[in-house]
Amino acid sequence: MIKRTLLVENKTIITTKNLQLVLKSEIRESTVPIEDIGFLVIDNTETFLSIPAMNLLIENNTSVIICANNHLPNGMFLNLNSHHIQQEIFKNQIDASIPLKKQLWQQTIVEKINNQGILLERITGAKNSFPFLASKVLSGDTSNMEGVAANQYWKSFFEIKFKRERFGDYPNNFLNYGYAILRAATARALSGSGLLNTLGIHHKSKYNAFALADDIMEPFRPIVDEKIYQLMQNFEEQELNTSIKAEILQILTRTVYFKEEKSPLMVALQKTASSLQQCYTGDRKKIKYPKLWN
Repeated sequence: MIKRTLLVENKTIITTKNLQLVLKSEIRESTVPIEDIGFLVIDNTETFLSIPAMNLLIENNTSVIICANNHLPNGMFLNLNSHHIQQEIFKNQIDASIPLKKQLWQQTIVEKINNQGILLERITGAKNSFPFLASKVLSGDTSNMEGVAANQYWKSFFEIKFKRERFGDYPNNFLNYGYAILRAATARALSGSGLLNTLGIHHKSKYNAFALADDIMEPFRPIVDEKIYQLMQNFEEQELNTSIKAEILQILTRTVYFKEEKSPLMVALQKTASSLQQCYTGDRKKIKYPKLWN
């Protein structure tokens, strides 16, 4: 089932009644079944979210995303008890060997570089060297092919002069919003598979509570890049407004492709997360990443 994404931008009181989320603003009052909600994005600092509503959302594995004054996602709430054998899964994840982590990171970066190459070719209409770069990725990406590919990718991606920066000028603000939504969706999927987001396979900063999400989202980033490129062709706005944010949120339902089926991104992330869990138990050797284009 495809879950709904709710964006709250007006001053709103959010409570619950009869397993329904009740959203009351100065403009209107609406109710939504809790079980239908996958993501709740709160982008108004005067919003009130009741504790009972928050608990029901978390119990339903809804990702509650809080935005800061700059309208970019600043944090999220996730269910920490979403799997029936949580402790066993945590133990497998903690005990994962360094060679296994390096192999998983190698596969992840190969997928990312290949996806970047495919998207770049779709945009420019020209062949590129990304398949070659992907073939040179070593275990653990010790040769940093990810960085080499990123440098080439961003030099060619936009028609305007562009430098990819976390706090940079337009269109970095669009990209940052999209990546934050993708990160939240990835974290939700990993949590739903009983995995500990804090413990990554490559990202290791002690200040990063979502290191594993940052790892697993890497091959999916071109989905955001593609959406932002399309928005730049169709909109003149350079500030994040309601219509731009609504467009970016659509990436969560974008179709991606596995060998035997196709599915929305939010569902595909669950399959990818489940396959990672099986890698930790030894039941699989590779993470199940989808193709982003058919």
